[in-house]
Amino acid sequence: MHSEAQRLIAAYRLQQHPEGGWYRETYRSAERVTTSRGTVRSATTSIYFLLTSDVFSAFHRLSSDETWHFYRGDPVTIEVIEASGRHESRILGADDVLQTTIVPGAHFAAHVDAPDGYALVGCDVAPGFEFAEFQLTTRSMLTAAYPHLGPLIARYTR
Repeated sequence: MHSEAQRLIAAYRLQQHPEGGWYRETYRSAERVTTSRGTVRSATTSIYFLLTSDVFSAFHRLSSDETWHFYRGDPVTIEVIEASGRHESRILGADDVLQTTIVPGAHFAAHVDAPDGYALVGCDVAPGFEFAEFQLTTRSMLTAAYPHLGPLIARYTR
């Protein structure tokens, strides 16, 4: 692992995330909102999130918008599969692209391709993130729904 990635994990007290990578929640709004599904959640939450070239963020989905902000390191690619089956690769940290938003219900994964690379990003979720609404997607479920994306799904699921 890149020495700067190790330093950041220690400096920011990051812990392993179930989807892969390391994170720490940095903000949870005291303001509460009722979602269109009738659940009550914080208005917004924020985390630091770190990926390295030897760890990927596996395909998952949320029921909220998630905005990613690039802070430092190597470019990070976010693979997005929309409900329609359309796939898009979004690269943060290259060509002055510093943020992107994933819409609710989209399946997404992320990776750093630079050898011995790392990326430190921030993620804001609104309405706020709750693990109860986090769905780590299975390879079989995604492949059944989107067979045309089989190799991509196989690469970024566990």
